[in-house]
Amino acid sequence: MSSQEKSASFLVRLFPLLGHKNIPWRREILAGLTTFLTMSYIIAVNPQILGETGMDPGALVTATCLAAAIGCFLMGFIADLPFALASGMGLNAFFAYSVVIKQSIPWEVALTAVFIEGIIFIFLTLFKVREAVVNSIPQNMKLAVTGGIGLFIAMVGFSSSGLIVQNDATMVSMGAFHVTTIITCLGVLLIAVLDKLNIHGSILIGIASCSILAWVYAIVSPKAAADLGIYLPTGILKFESISPIAGKLAWGHLLDFEMFQSLFIIIVTFLFVDFFDTVGTLVGVSTKAGMLDEQGRVPRVGRALMSDALATTAGAALGVSTVTTFVESSTGVLAGGRTGVTAITTGCFFLAAMFFSPIFIAIPACATAPALIYVGYLMLTSVKGIDLFNITEGMPAFITIAAMPLTYSIGDGLTLGVLSYVFINLIYNIFAPKEKREPVSWVMIILAALFVVKFIFM
Repeated sequence: MSSQEKSASFLVRLFPLLGHKNIPWRREILAGLTTFLTMSYIIAVNPQILGETGMDPGALVTATCLAAAIGCFLMGFIADLPFALASGMGLNAFFAYSVVIKQSIPWEVALTAVFIEGIIFIFLTLFKVREAVVNSIPQNMKLAVTGGIGLFIAMVGFSSSGLIVQNDATMVSMGAFHVTTIITCLGVLLIAVLDKLNIHGSILIGIASCSILAWVYAIVSPKAAADLGIYLPTGILKFESISPIAGKLAWGHLLDFEMFQSLFIIIVTFLFVDFFDTVGTLVGVSTKAGMLDEQGRVPRVGRALMSDALATTAGAALGVSTVTTFVESSTGVLAGGRTGVTAITTGCFFLAAMFFSPIFIAIPACATAPALIYVGYLMLTSVKGIDLFNITEGMPAFITIAAMPLTYSIGDGLTLGVLSYVFINLIYNIFAPKEKREPVSWVMIILAALFVVKFIFM
């Protein structure tokens, strides 16, 4: 073999995408566009959610697009898979509401936790620990985490739209119907009908339609609209610098023992949720596409997980929450995407979207709320696979699902769910006949022990 052939062979091993001889470019590019249309709502929703922490909205639009593009390019070139990545729904809500707002932790410190999570994931992927750990977590708990996050995201959508408001007597109650709540209701109806009709980009169409309605109201009644947080775009084309949020990792806070205690449980929660989000999406989408091998495994799964880990680390450095593989990638796969070209195309569209930040910044909460509510519904559908009739499995799953929205914290819901699972099963095993005992994995026991330590020292 000549040196030129050896060099080419090395490049193909490093970047499997280069090994394709006949790529159906038109089909792959259209698949990438389809994926972008179905997940581009994140460009509007992510700045809305992370902006609640005090982070610059314009910078968040740019960073969200840039982090998504990097993740897509990594997935395309390194793994040669048609899966797209961006800041994950649920993980961004945990970052903003459970970590920064509820625990009063600076967003710079929260970004540091995300960065550390990404580094840990890189090493776990290199040593193939990530797949082993995921396989040891009970399936019912995986489904419960997804369902609980879905309810939490829906709760955020109901709250930001004004459909649910705080009530001193009953904790929460239904809010008054006004322009923003009506627009939100119309948005939910529109997205649901469009999705039922199998129209690609239903969530994006819903956000765009609600935004236009809100902006028309702002033209007709500018003062009333401003009181409701509705403002017209200041332009169309503009590139916002990421300097206000990029590279703001706060390593000095790790020396504070109390802060480190909080960060520890935050990192564990990020790890736990991201575990299921990525692997579950990879398996689910690959199954739909018929891409699993004879043993039911995702092709080049190690490279896919490494792409996810690297994208998370890069995203934290840029200033956004955990980057993960999007289940919306299934739309591109169903459109015929089978190679990394699909993911790379999606990344290119994210890069182009960076230059339209004035439009994304002006999208009001009442326009993104329908997307949050509908994504929450989609995530809640996972509970249909939970064995609720098995108390030792169903009860912890129920506690996980119910506690996340009721405590308004994904981390607290996860903590209560893991603890209930371990204690219920361990105590049951003491009294149950040997042949009926429920095995508890060492991973769950270690997680429960970590959460107990958290309660002791918090």
